[in-house]
Amino acid sequence: MTESTALYDIPGPHARRRHLLYGLASTVVILALAGWFLHLLFDTEQFTSTKWSPFLYEGIQELLLEGLGNTLKAFAYASVLSLALGAVLAAGRLSEHRVLRWTSTLLVEFFRAMPVLVMIFFIFVALKVQPLPALVAGLTLYNGSVLAEVFRTGIHAVARGQGEAAYALGMRKTQVMTYVLVPQAVRAMLPAIISQLVVALKDTSLGFLITYEEFLHAGKLIASNLDYDLPFIPVVLVISPIYIGMCMLLSWFATWVARRERRNPKTKAVDVTPAEPGTLLPGAQ
Repeated sequence: MTESTALYDIPGPHARRRHLLYGLASTVVILALAGWFLHLLFDTEQFTSTKWSPFLYEGIQELLLEGLGNTLKAFAYASVLSLALGAVLAAGRLSEHRVLRWTSTLLVEFFRAMPVLVMIFFIFVALKVQPLPALVAGLTLYNGSVLAEVFRTGIHAVARGQGEAAYALGMRKTQVMTYVLVPQAVRAMLPAIISQLVVALKDTSLGFLITYEEFLHAGKLIASNLDYDLPFIPVVLVISPIYIGMCMLLSWFATWVARRERRNPKTKAVDVTPAEPGTLLPGAQ
């Protein structure tokens, strides 16, 4: 049976009955909203063959696939560069050199506070950069600064004794970070890292504002050329599940990595034989 802790008490019979009522009420509300939404879709004739037949055309399918490929390309560049920038800025914030630490802090706070759309527009308009590099640069600066805080917090979350023990063994700071602190912090940071990568994936849709031909831009182009009422709704019903599926795939990948890490024999605890009375230390007489 689950034991109560300082943060959570086992609910009694009345609490369990109350939680069950809350769950049933929430389910009814959600189902009612879903039914109302479907009623609106059927009432506006969004599921008629006329509004869905354009998606059977090869040209529209190729346009969507090309937009999806461009979205994944921008996300791949932005995610890799954001992780690299976040690691560099986090290392700067953890540095013992005051100038480097203050400079990294200033960069992190500035780019984290700046709206990502403003950065993308500034790079695209003021610096006259091409759409793809402008989009990737804006996403990298914003998400990299956020990931820097995630990395720094994850390192500080490791028990202080771990680093002190490593220093006591004569390890340098680089070795302590590489072999002791970072491997332990990664498991704690992984959910936050994946959440931020999901944000980066969704923010690639901002590329259509600077004429980058990504997935949302392709959907907008298709909807603007359809000659029936409310053409955007079928397009949204096609594009949204794909975005949701990609985000769920990232979450599944994070779960798979976490399970693989837990099964890794290098991270499992090792049983140590307890000392017996009369056991001598090596070299003792």
